[in-house]
Amino acid sequence: MIELKKRQFLDFEKPIKELYDQIEQLKITSEKSKTNMSGAIGMLEERIIETKKHITANVSPWQKVQLSRHPDRPYTMKYIMNMCTNFIELHGDRNVKDDKAMVGGFAQLGGETVMILGQQKGSNTKTRQLRNFGMANPEGYRKALRLMKLAEKFNKPVITLIDTPGAFPGLEAEERGQGEAIARNIYEMIRLKVPVICVVIGEGASGGALGIGVGDKVFMMENTWYTVISPESCSSILWRSWDKKETAAEQLRLTGEDMLGFGLVDGVIPEPLGGTHWDYQGAADILKNYLLPVIKELKAIDPDVRVKQRIEKFGKMGFWEED
Repeated sequence: MIELKKRQFLDFEKPIKELYDQIEQLKITSEKSKTNMSGAIGMLEERIIETKKHITANVSPWQKVQLSRHPDRPYTMKYIMNMCTNFIELHGDRNVKDDKAMVGGFAQLGGETVMILGQQKGSNTKTRQLRNFGMANPEGYRKALRLMKLAEKFNKPVITLIDTPGAFPGLEAEERGQGEAIARNIYEMIRLKVPVICVVIGEGASGGALGIGVGDKVFMMENTWYTVISPESCSSILWRSWDKKETAAEQLRLTGEDMLGFGLVDGVIPEPLGGTHWDYQGAADILKNYLLPVIKELKAIDPDVRVKQRIEKFGKMGFWEED
């Protein structure tokens, strides 16, 4: 886990930081004066738990967006390393290059061999540039499809972890067929003969998320969002300013609870107290315990029936009125 002095706090997490600062000060005082401060420290630790509960229970849609982008939040590789064993990363789309914003490979998940893949962001300036901030190019989506087809060849379930502000919007990405690559993934994923489980672990923005987001089951972690456009971009289009991003976040109905109500996801996975950035291993264990029974359930269904159900599932999404 991250050392406290290196931990970053969002504005609405400042009450937690203040309590931790008080604990650190008490520890320093205790060491200098040789006084037992364990009682006072214990009370502050209890207050931290209560404060985290209060904050978690009252987060707004915009605050969930902020939590999904928390700099200390675990990314795809952190989940893979904490809940899988024998991970073998596979590289390249066999056409252009290896897109570092998309990672994946075979791994053991509780004794089950799976193909696990997803977008990977960076933890510092250098790795953020290397990973392109989790925004994949067409070759990233083609690599993902190659890995999913490989999983189908060996009859292994596919797990995708979604965490992206969107597919890379650069000119070169469009020249290499960004739209076609995402559309091809959607088309092929809905026809895969193996179980496919998708989980939004952070940001789920637009086609960048949907390019690896078609599955038998789609879940969202508690403090994540999933929608066609980011609140900031929505605000800039509707109000010509980013100042309305909080209003946009509310109007977009982008939280897990909203998506579940719309029938666009199959469940919302709870996070450790305060969010996944407080407990990497706890978050990975929770996700693993959700995935294993779902894999078992899906494997029991005939592949042709599973594909048919998947097509029907996505075909029924949305609602409209006809005059």
